[in-house]
Amino acid sequence: MDLASTGFVFISSILVLFMTPGLAFFYGGLVSKKNVVNTTMSVFIMTGLAVILWIAFGYSLSFSGDLGGFIGNLAHPFMNGINLNELTPTKIPVSIYSIFEMMFAVITPALFVGAIVGRIRFKFLLWFVILWSIIIYYPMVHMVWSPTGFLAKLGTLDFAGGTVVHINAGVTALVLSIYLGKRLNFGKETKHYNLSWVLLGTTILWIGWYGFNAGSALGVNNVAMQATMTSTVAAATSMMVWMLLDMHFVGKPQLGGICTGTLCGLVGITPAAGFVTIAGAFAIGIVATLVSYFYVNVLKAKVGADDTLDAFGCHGVSGMVGSIMTGLFATKAVNSSVVDNGLFYGGGMKLFLTQIIATLVTIIFVAVACAIIISLLKLVMPMRVTEEEEKAGLDIVEHGEAADYMVSYGETGKDHSKDIEVNADEFKGQINHLDNPNLPKD
Repeated sequence: MDLASTGFVFISSILVLFMTPGLAFFYGGLVSKKNVVNTTMSVFIMTGLAVILWIAFGYSLSFSGDLGGFIGNLAHPFMNGINLNELTPTKIPVSIYSIFEMMFAVITPALFVGAIVGRIRFKFLLWFVILWSIIIYYPMVHMVWSPTGFLAKLGTLDFAGGTVVHINAGVTALVLSIYLGKRLNFGKETKHYNLSWVLLGTTILWIGWYGFNAGSALGVNNVAMQATMTSTVAAATSMMVWMLLDMHFVGKPQLGGICTGTLCGLVGITPAAGFVTIAGAFAIGIVATLVSYFYVNVLKAKVGADDTLDAFGCHGVSGMVGSIMTGLFATKAVNSSVVDNGLFYGGGMKLFLTQIIATLVTIIFVAVACAIIISLLKLVMPMRVTEEEEKAGLDIVEHGEAADYMVSYGETGKDHSKDIEVNADEFKGQINHLDNPNLPKD
């Protein structure tokens, strides 16, 4: 056992797990006040559901056996028969490798929650994630990251999840939002619950991303260090590019914008992190942000899908850009496992075309499979809440809780936040007595 590498992947696993509550803060800060509990819970519940699914049959379907290069088998339910102490080629135990991959299975379904907040039934979401994991996620892991997988044999490069995680989650988000339909208040500006949460969530995600990307080297080596550097450069580049775009088109630099831009850079570099130079990371950060910004602010309205928090616009679009641009910038000088250099490093069109094929296969497979899962589930349970429930907010309707108990909610979900303004004198009097208990009461 390589103790240093084992410890490194162990810490990286914790960092990837840390990303999920970070994402809960990010999404929770962006939604309206009446949907904060539902949004954060819909994200955080994946830490329970996805872990159980992964242990029950996810690991086996992903890495045990091979059925046509598409998926593994069920030879090891609940990892029965797996030697957890066996060492992988990078000299870390199978147990640690499985935990690391488990955390990817947690964060990926959490990503597409952002597209459907405020209008999907929680029960439908849970059943969808179960079927989506079995039919889509585990096959994607096998196809790309198992040596016997179809896309792996094709020569696809996906260092930390461009296809498996981000394009997968982004396309899922788009299909879900299309089937779910638009919000009742679609097109009307909704006040964010807490932009400080958005910044906090972005910071946690950026920190966790080092586990996501650098940890995917599966050891303490030069590739891990390179992935750390390229991830940092791409994130910083995208942050600045999105800010400059906002300053030009909106007229003001916006906190929500730079947070979204930061994530676009991290998403874009994910498939390429351990394969490209710093210059390549800089280019990917710029292009990923430009394309995502254009989609979110121009194409999204033409597509007509109500992707509430731009899960497709950020993860899907930037993931596609990063996956394809890996075929331009990957080089053996960074990672000896690169068989064919990218187009810009003298490798010709081979890797570039391979990356395009892998990206298209992922988009088509995920879109079709999602449509089938949703159509079947809708036959047995409602997908969307009623109009009255959506107006009231899913915090009260679905969970009977409110994010901010300083603001009271009636049993019908009515927001009474204006009570303080309407009865200002009464509240001032009560507060005055609290500060000065010796004053005579009225």
